[in-house]
Amino acid sequence: MATSIRLAPDVEQRLDSLASSTGRTKAYYLRELIERGIEDLEDYYLGMQVLERIRKGEEKVLSSDEVRKSLGLDD
Repeated sequence: MATSIRLAPDVEQRLDSLASSTGRTKAYYLRELIERGIEDLEDYYLGMQVLERIRKGEEKVLSSDEVRKSLGLDD
């Protein structure tokens, strides 16, 4: 899927410099950034959704003692 993005001039200059100094394409580095960063973004935004459910009382929260007990670790 083709996607276009607009970069700030300084970021584009850094990307150009990196690509020319390594002999790789800008597209290569953009793919790398997306593939490495998507998991972090997913974790962050999904975590924020859980936090919002906790704040609304829609998500059950256990203390560490409750978790240890439920796992049978306090026996």
